[in-house]
Amino acid sequence: MKFRWFVIAACLLFAVQGFAQEKTDLKDEKDKLGYVIGVDIGRGLQKQGVAINPDFVAKGIKDGTSGGKLLMTDQEMQETMTAFQKEMRAKQEEANRQLGARNKTEGEAFLAQNKAKEGVTTLPSGLQYRVLKAGTGKKPKATDTVVTHYKGTLLNGTEFDSSFKRNQPASFKVNGVIRGWTEVLQLMEEGAKWIVYVPPDLAYGERGAGKQIGPNATLIFEIELISVQEQK
Repeated sequence: MKFRWFVIAACLLFAVQGFAQEKTDLKDEKDKLGYVIGVDIGRGLQKQGVAINPDFVAKGIKDGTSGGKLLMTDQEMQETMTAFQKEMRAKQEEANRQLGARNKTEGEAFLAQNKAKEGVTTLPSGLQYRVLKAGTGKKPKATDTVVTHYKGTLLNGTEFDSSFKRNQPASFKVNGVIRGWTEVLQLMEEGAKWIVYVPPDLAYGERGAGKQIGPNATLIFEIELISVQEQK
């Protein structure tokens, strides 16, 4: 469905190309809105690398709205759309594969250098951490609930999440988060603040998460363990 609406939007863009050549002045808000939508769709097409013949797009819209004879049967159109969707998925999968390979290589190189730095501890799992402030309270178990402040960044310094910025600590079960967090939280004491370096297999792996965390991304977290609520 996502691909279908994307193509419909693209069709609308190309269908007005001929008209746009004659009318380039924006007279009112309706014209402005139409132009903004067109620019947005055009940029999306360019980013996706979608190649469409605008002449046949315009004819398709005309034939579809007039109820006249179509150049293709419904089955042929469905097959064409299916093939297009398959091609787009393949392109996306290949792009993700390449990004994942690049992220993995960069992450491994970073962790290899980082483990030699003063104050960095490397665990058998590959997880690394550096103590910013030692804690004095109790350590949580996997079934406990913890209250933390944290900030997460990529290797390039891009921040993708921060409870500090929200000024709202996060509460969750120790075994209800990524494996790297589950492991390291059980080593921390209340009041501790650590920098934690999480390899992809202990984070979000090949799938990544959201728009910012790509496949095989190594993540860096600043974690402050505020309190532990023991499971009763």
